[in-house]
Amino acid sequence: MSDRIAIIDGIRTPFAKAGTDLAAMKAQKLASIVIRELLDRTAIDPELVDEVIVGCVANPMDAANVGRVAALMAGLPQRSRGYTVSRNCAAGFESVTSGYEKLFCGAAEVVIAGGTESMSNIPLIYNKHMTGLLTDLMRSKSAIAKLKTLASFRPHFLKPVIGVVCGLTDPVCGLSMGQTAENIAMRYGITRDEQDEFALSSHKKAVAARDKLAEEIVAVPVGPDYKSVCEEDNGPRPEQTLKALGKLKPYFDRQSGTVTVGNACPITDGASAMLMMKESKADALGLTPLGFIKSYAYEGLDPAVMGLGPVHAISTALNKAAMELDQMSFVEINEAFAAQVIGCVKLIQCDDFAKKHLGRDQAIGQLEPARLNVNGGAIALGHPVGVTGNRLILTALRELKRRGDDHAIVSLCVGGGQGGAVILERAKL
Repeated sequence: MSDRIAIIDGIRTPFAKAGTDLAAMKAQKLASIVIRELLDRTAIDPELVDEVIVGCVANPMDAANVGRVAALMAGLPQRSRGYTVSRNCAAGFESVTSGYEKLFCGAAEVVIAGGTESMSNIPLIYNKHMTGLLTDLMRSKSAIAKLKTLASFRPHFLKPVIGVVCGLTDPVCGLSMGQTAENIAMRYGITRDEQDEFALSSHKKAVAARDKLAEEIVAVPVGPDYKSVCEEDNGPRPEQTLKALGKLKPYFDRQSGTVTVGNACPITDGASAMLMMKESKADALGLTPLGFIKSYAYEGLDPAVMGLGPVHAISTALNKAAMELDQMSFVEINEAFAAQVIGCVKLIQCDDFAKKHLGRDQAIGQLEPARLNVNGGAIALGHPVGVTGNRLILTALRELKRRGDDHAIVSLCVGGGQGGAVILERAKL
């Protein structure tokens, strides 16, 4: 492609564990903050923005099209279009690849692609018994009818449906995301010790990368009194130890499981946004890109082992770009669970799996620990599900710029049985 699709710049909020610093911020507000900051930092004329595309999984009930709401809250003109996309954990990828397609076919010239998630504000829902009672109460026309309806109340009517639990459970295979990670650990003999060691490494790398990650973060005032500011991700733990991780009980399989809250990603709030356009448009506007989208791929697989999705998507993305894994400066596999990433690494390096499932003559390649998740990952940083894909692209492009290297690949698994991968190319000045 002679006129490449460029990512000019990006910004994100700090990532904060649910119920902490960003809990008072709704998803639309978080998104509006990063969109506004992106406009200011790039000095792009808002009138030039044709489309705003925002990934979000738990779309807020009071902002049905959160992408459009956030765009207007950020001060974009009413003529700018806006919509919301979801591909579960790859929603932040989907906003970027949807933007790529809009730009490629000429349906837009300037796109803001982002992601937002306030997992703190995923609601508790009345169960069907309480919903039925309230419905009957509304329909009751007399005081006596209303009293009869109220008399039917039972305490179990107040047992809530927990939205975040529903969202993290696959309706097809019936397993929670954590149970799918247990499947991978059992199938490929991944031990608890391996998972805890991987989790510790994630924290160490994220803590070491704080100054680098600060370059992509905008500080956010902490509500509801706004007397303090959230300036950095609050998940990475400088004091994390294997001993502390080892004390945690298995969470998804209490009897024989190995996946804990320590070797899995935390539920997280955050938002991210990036400015996209064709290379020729950037030249015309005097803007210097961070980098370009070289290729991307999404692939489907068994939802019961959804965590292996990156293996399939990485293979396809490399094929599309006519590239090899050893040409990548580094590789990002989102850390939904340590077991899942370890399983992906095993299969990326497995000849037999490549022949049986990927249509390859041999393994995708060797993936050394030094090239994997070089600034830590979601186990430490957190995983606001609609945002993470966007953050992976932004962080990787900035890392390529620092290194002066040419290519990297970022990937993630997707609840429901998919994988996504994007190959990035550094802009050479």
